[in-house]
Amino acid sequence: MYNIKQIDKIVKPFIKWAGGKTQLLDEINNLIPDYIKQTQFTYIEPFVGGGAVLFWILQKYQNIKKAIINDINADLINAYKTIKENVEELISVLKIWEKEYHLLKDKPEEKKEYYYTKRTLFNSRKSDKTIQAALFIFLNRTCFNGLYRVNRKNEFNVPIGSYKTPMICDEKNLRAVNKVLQKVIILNSDFEETLKYAKGNTLFYFDPPYKPLSKTSSFNSYVKDEFDDNEQIRLAKFCKKIDLLGYQWILSNSDVKGKDPNNNFFDELYSEFKIKRVLARRNINSKPNKRGELTELLITNNAYEKIMSIAQ
Repeated sequence: MYNIKQIDKIVKPFIKWAGGKTQLLDEINNLIPDYIKQTQFTYIEPFVGGGAVLFWILQKYQNIKKAIINDINADLINAYKTIKENVEELISVLKIWEKEYHLLKDKPEEKKEYYYTKRTLFNSRKSDKTIQAALFIFLNRTCFNGLYRVNRKNEFNVPIGSYKTPMICDEKNLRAVNKVLQKVIILNSDFEETLKYAKGNTLFYFDPPYKPLSKTSSFNSYVKDEFDDNEQIRLAKFCKKIDLLGYQWILSNSDVKGKDPNNNFFDELYSEFKIKRVLARRNINSKPNKRGELTELLITNNAYEKIMSIAQ
């Protein structure tokens, strides 16, 4: 088992990701039942994204015997795997690019050319895995508002950001992430494939692409195929399945009812489970006046009651 004391700083997400859960960690922690906290357990995160919950839970709970993360975004998962397996080469590349990019801080046209050349190279997907991961991190650190978005051709299409000298290579954090990932199984598959790793005391945390609050507020474009209402329904069925199997889960999503009081999509979909509305702040929006506080959903089951009823 890895020792958190070996890490020289608190591990944090290595990229900026829409819908990051750092602000909800206390709320999520309160929903983890004591029987999970007090025993060894398996942690499974089928939509890992930026990893805020992953890194927090690995540091907080030393009784995690196994962790599994998954995401359908192949570029994101390649970055995780590269940090786990080849972090020093990745750091070397990013340090060079950071130095080159900073030298262009007062040369806007050359800076743009540098950025768009890197974006074109990333979208060609012809580089080796380490370079591709470095391009992924570089673009995340230098693009507009740190937003990851692709079109139907799976091309990253976010324009250059306005940061003068952004930190592109946070080498201390990358090494810290490398250490915690040594105990993590990393998958690039459909979320339902994670079930095969569940055994005994298991906690799932689901943070899927959120259901849009309006037609113009979608941040589902992490991959070329949209996570639409049919996918939300399939996920709810999966949650019911793992509940019947006696596994604990927590799920977060947007509160569409907060936007439209008559929209009962999630209230009906998860009517047999506990639905909690919590305040959250969304910081990624092209229009600053559209950022702000709103409610989100945290939904959970009670696997302990299920286990006890089966035992009786």
